[in-house]
Amino acid sequence: MPHGAVIGLGMIGRHHARLLQDSERVHFAGAVDPGGDRFRAVHRPELVFDSVAALLDRGQLEFAIVAVPTELHLPVARELAAAGVSMLIEKPLAATTATAKEIVDICRRSGVLGAVGHVERFNPALQDLRRRLLEGQIGRLFTISTIRSGPYPARIQDVGVVKDLATHDIDLVSWLSDSKIATLAAQKQHLSGREHEDLVLVVGALESGAAFSIVVDWVSPTKVRRTRVLGERGMLEADTLNGDLFFYENAQVRIAWSATQQFRGVSEGNVTRYALQRREPLLVEHEAFLDLLQGRLDAGVVTLEQGVEIVKVAEAVLSSAGSATTVSLAGAEEAG
Repeated sequence: MPHGAVIGLGMIGRHHARLLQDSERVHFAGAVDPGGDRFRAVHRPELVFDSVAALLDRGQLEFAIVAVPTELHLPVARELAAAGVSMLIEKPLAATTATAKEIVDICRRSGVLGAVGHVERFNPALQDLRRRLLEGQIGRLFTISTIRSGPYPARIQDVGVVKDLATHDIDLVSWLSDSKIATLAAQKQHLSGREHEDLVLVVGALESGAAFSIVVDWVSPTKVRRTRVLGERGMLEADTLNGDLFFYENAQVRIAWSATQQFRGVSEGNVTRYALQRREPLLVEHEAFLDLLQGRLDAGVVTLEQGVEIVKVAEAVLSSAGSATTVSLAGAEEAG
């Protein structure tokens, strides 16, 4: 049974600690936070440490979940890798592509395993949506659209909505469709006086030819998490706050008015709400990472290399918004 720990006991780290302590597949080795356990997430106070060094000095450690602010990912990864500790790093992997690549290099040189915590991939509604989409339920894919909005979370100080929240959607539009982003154009706003952007709108095309759109903000009075995929046979819509998935069928209704037969339109068909097994996405993410540690290369984790690509696209979004231009990701990859 591997010994695992959590680095950072903030809003997400406390949930990682809760799950690790309840897991039958892990021996909980402790948690690190210089500010202490303010949410009382750790059952045994003696297992809370003020530094990674103090945790490592205590004894055996096979893996750690890194849930510290983004700018601290690199120094923490460097310290863990030097000790031979594999890691699951909360998204985004890093604040810049260069730093993200450095983390990948550090893990590769040290021979430790790594993954990135893009937990939305493990939402039951999105997992089922992806399966249905790739199996051809809606036929040819026309567009993927996501909305992720809500009030500003005071916990976020080091990045704006693009790198904190939109990285979820950047990953999702590619993962759901199994196609990389080819081009994008973005607009951002600073509506609340903070240093970083609090609203971004992104449109673009996937390599498959399908279009996509992303709306993310920290200025809405209500929280919305919605993903829609539209195709020739209908639309799948996921509400990831509740783990719900709906299918809006494009009915094949014969048009009685002969003068309009030349037009091929769409018609409202049946609406289905699927019954899904709603397991906590963070728990499913843990299980995938533990499977990876046990040698399952098909565990379904977000790899470090994929994490680099997500950061690269996030930088392209900010570049597009700053220059009011359309960015080609193929060109960016060749230049990089």
